[in-house]
Amino acid sequence: MKKLFLHIALFFSLVCFSQNEQLAQYYFEKGDFEKAKISFEELLKAIPQNAQYFQRTVDCYQQLRQYDVAEKAIKERLDKYKQANLLVELGYNFQLQKKDDSAKKHYDEAIDRIKKNPNEVYSISNSFEKKVLIDYALKSYQTALALVPTFNFNYQMALLYGQLGNTEMMTSTFLDEAFANPQNSIQIQNQLAIFMVDKGDESFSETLRKALITRAQKNQDVFWNHYLSWFYLQQKEFSKAFIQEKSIYKRNPESLSSIVNLGQLAIEDDDQEAAKEILGFVLENTKDLQLLIQANSYLLKMKIEKAQEKDFLAINTELSVLLKQYEISPFTLSLQLIQAHFVAFNLRKPEEGKAIVKKALEMHLNDFDVAKAKMELADILLYEEKYNQALLYYSQIEENLKNDEVAHEASLKAAKTSYFQGDFVWALKQFKELKAATSELTANDAMEYFLLINDNTVADSTQTALKQFAKGDYLLYQKRNQEAIVHFQSILKNFKGQEIEAVTLLRLGKIYENFGDYHSALSQYQEIINHHADGIYIDEALYFSAEIENNKLHELEKAKPLYEKIIMNHQDSIYFVDARKKYRQLRGDKEL
Repeated sequence: MKKLFLHIALFFSLVCFSQNEQLAQYYFEKGDFEKAKISFEELLKAIPQNAQYFQRTVDCYQQLRQYDVAEKAIKERLDKYKQANLLVELGYNFQLQKKDDSAKKHYDEAIDRIKKNPNEVYSISNSFEKKVLIDYALKSYQTALALVPTFNFNYQMALLYGQLGNTEMMTSTFLDEAFANPQNSIQIQNQLAIFMVDKGDESFSETLRKALITRAQKNQDVFWNHYLSWFYLQQKEFSKAFIQEKSIYKRNPESLSSIVNLGQLAIEDDDQEAAKEILGFVLENTKDLQLLIQANSYLLKMKIEKAQEKDFLAINTELSVLLKQYEISPFTLSLQLIQAHFVAFNLRKPEEGKAIVKKALEMHLNDFDVAKAKMELADILLYEEKYNQALLYYSQIEENLKNDEVAHEASLKAAKTSYFQGDFVWALKQFKELKAATSELTANDAMEYFLLINDNTVADSTQTALKQFAKGDYLLYQKRNQEAIVHFQSILKNFKGQEIEAVTLLRLGKIYENFGDYHSALSQYQEIINHHADGIYIDEALYFSAEIENNKLHELEKAKPLYEKIIMNHQDSIYFVDARKKYRQLRGDKEL
């Protein structure tokens, strides 16, 4: 019984202590340093050896400008525990009082402690970094390395060089570490990418490129080809990345899968010329059935995406020839589904499309392949306005592959089906949930439709305009593009000045853009810029206009101010980073 009471008492004391710690931290974060000081002093009195409580107590003294009290506390702890990092704390206490000579004296004493015992570098450098004393943190590592060359502080030192703005030393140190310890490459690449993109340092990209090329020339190790390929991918220079990948393949011709993936990325970025060159190389250099099917599938999807009606016969023939060559089997499922979609949506023969899919489903397929086939079948049923049947198949995929990316795609398509039907309440609920999807593409798509429904429901409780807009979107889904144009134009006429106007202009702009009618597209986007500058579609109108001027019409001086408006006025836009990069390129901030 005594033991039981002891355990109960101990439990409640621990709970109480934890609550006191949370309260002390709450006061500190709130900025109520007087109360935080009292709380942390009590905690420190209970557990004197706790370094975190001591640090917070000193922080409170310093926030309250009680520097003498802080100095006394630090000196007493230094005498008792002999911890070298307390020299940094003492120096920093003097620095806060602008007693720079005393601060320097103690910082130098901390460095001297490393000379006596190099293992103390960890706590000392950490203290310097926490105080943002970057030069001293760097000196700590350098001092320890001079004594123990086997220490490895490349990663930490590279980060410090970056904070000091010495990007050349940062790059050199990071690359030394990557080559010495390839297992750290991804972590290092993430840091380099921050400087290339997030921090917007365009000159850094050129510094990194030159450093990589220099190393590749001096050292023929394939490691540097991999790194150059990664670098060019970040720049979306797929042809240059392909040169590196070819070099890698010639030295180690075991697999072309990385080159196939590169071709897919080029397609996703709409670099058709690079994609054709990359995937053409794959077709010429492999007999691997899986890679052949994969490369042909990507090329065909790209052709279909850009095809006009006069191209349909040739594409249909090519599909038939490929399926005859590689035969109907689970290995050629992707080609079979491409054929089914093409026949249903482009040739407008949904019954033939369904027949191809149903025949595929008779094969011995794994769960993921069954899901892909059912997805295509559902897409065709939706094309035929057989909404309930389509929803049934989408729900089967969701149920069979829970939490998988394919299941999220099926959920998104189910939500769009409800949207096409005008069931906006259910669709809105689905889109809201899908905003948190792991796939960025799914999440962004869901967000777009969520905002569309939500905004236009608030503006018009009858949802009359929204129903018409959904009908236009359904015509686009069915690839009845000319009818969709006429329909969206009627929305602009019948609902002029209403909430639906801006997104309708955006839809029309995209249709014209896909047709290659760039001047008509620009006209739609300009209407948004002129009359809906305070709406949620303004950044898209600016960015799409800039891209047309820059990439299609090559009117660089017209593109520049459009990118600039995104940079100046729309920092929260998903196009902000790309707009900033392209603006700086047009302005000539770096050698391209």
